[in-house]
Order: sequence, then structure tokens, then C-alpha cells
Amino acid sequence: MATATFRIWRGDSGGGAFRDYPTEVSEGMVVLDAVHRVQAEQAGDLAVRWNCKAGKCGSCSAEINGKPRLMCMTRLDTLNLGEPVTVEPLKAFPQIRDLVTDVSWNYEVKKKIKRFKPRPPDAADGTWRMQQAEVDRVQEFRKCIECYLCQDVCHILRDHHLHDAFIGPRFLLYNAALEMHPLDNEDRLQSLKDREGIGYCNITGCCTKVCPEHITITENAIIPLKERVVDRFYDPITRLFRMLR
Repeated sequence: MATATFRIWRGDSGGGAFRDYPTEVSEGMVVLDAVHRVQAEQAGDLAVRWNCKAGKCGSCSAEINGKPRLMCMTRLDTLNLGEPVTVEPLKAFPQIRDLVTDVSWNYEVKKKIKRFKPRPPDAADGTWRMQQAEVDRVQEFRKCIECYLCQDVCHILRDHHLHDAFIGPRFLLYNAALEMHPLDNEDRLQSLKDREGIGYCNITGCCTKVCPEHITITENAIIPLKERVVDRFYDPITRLFRMLR
């Protein structure tokens, strides 16, 4: 059994600092295992949020060596244990204590997005017809576990703190799942443009890179949404056609 140092942020909304915890580690351990060992043996009051330890609940999101990751899915053998492993809370949301942040803003954002509105049935028996390709297109978006790593890495929220003007990649993805659903009949483009700040996204792709479910957020969700907004509100030919009509 070897020893590694975990540099964990301790504090609350009023401030804090990193503390080093030399900890015994063994083969097969993940960062969450090490944090639990620190909590059990050296810092019983360490606050950390977790649930499934299987990469499916999204609860144990943190920044490990400066990168947003799930602690339960970050194996120690992928890190350089010759140097301290830094573990700190997500930076895009308010601090509560230690590794726990207040992500309730995300739930309020989701409530404001227009709900699914099915179009009228198109068959005599009161059911719908749709192409399998249309169904397959939105299945990828349903894999989201709402870990909010994509929200944390997004510089609009992380660095510029424009939470009042921008809903972030997670909820652009949610919009895409609804907008591209073959049965949905709601129009969300005006809200995306005026209230949800889709124009702030400059499609750097950082959200896609940190997604633990490997959802292609940028290319498959955000870019198609931006194209729809541009076609509706900024394309000169479309605007002329609407004026004439």
C-alpha cells in the first residue's frame, strides 16, 4: 500500500483554504475512495456530497487537479500521485461547505423552460407516426445525469457569472431534447434568444469534453439550436419572407 497526498479545499462561503492529507491508497481506488478515507481517519467533519458511486447520479462532482470530474469515476492510477492531488468544489455555483456547493439554481432554470407539448395524433387510432432516425436523434440527450460538470466548465457561468442571462449547456441540451423530439409542437426559439442567452455560447466544446456520459453537447445539441435561432431571427431572406407574408 502506497501513500498519496490529497490537497482538499476546506471552508465555506466566508472563505477557506487547501489542507493536505497524506493518505494510504491501494490499487483500484478512485478519488472518492480517498476522500472517504480522509473523512474517516483524519477529517470527520469534511463535507462531501455523493450517492451511487457508480457514475450515474452526478452527486460527487468536483474539480480534480483543476478539471471538473466525477470523483467516483476518476481512478487514482490515472493521476500523478507523486504530486498532491487537488480536490475542490465546483466554481460555477455558491459555496456551502468544503466540497459541497449549492446547485439549486439549476433546478429553478429547468422549471422555466417550456414543457413538452405533443402535436395532435396523426393516425386514425389516435396514435403518432415517426421515423426511427428522429427517435434515435434525441436518445443521446436522455443520458444526462445532471452532474453539472458542463455548467461548471462553461466560462460564461464559471468566469463571468452570467447566471441571470445564460442557462448554460446542460439546459441548452434539455431544450434540444425537447425541440428535436419528433412529437413536440412547442416553440422555444424566442425564449432561447431573449431569455435563455443562447447567443452567449461561443461553442468552444469544453462542455462536451467534460461530460461523463460522452454526450456530444456542442455539435449535436447547441449548434443545431443556434442554427434554428439564426434562421428564424437573423437570416435576411427569412426575415424578408416573414415581412412579406
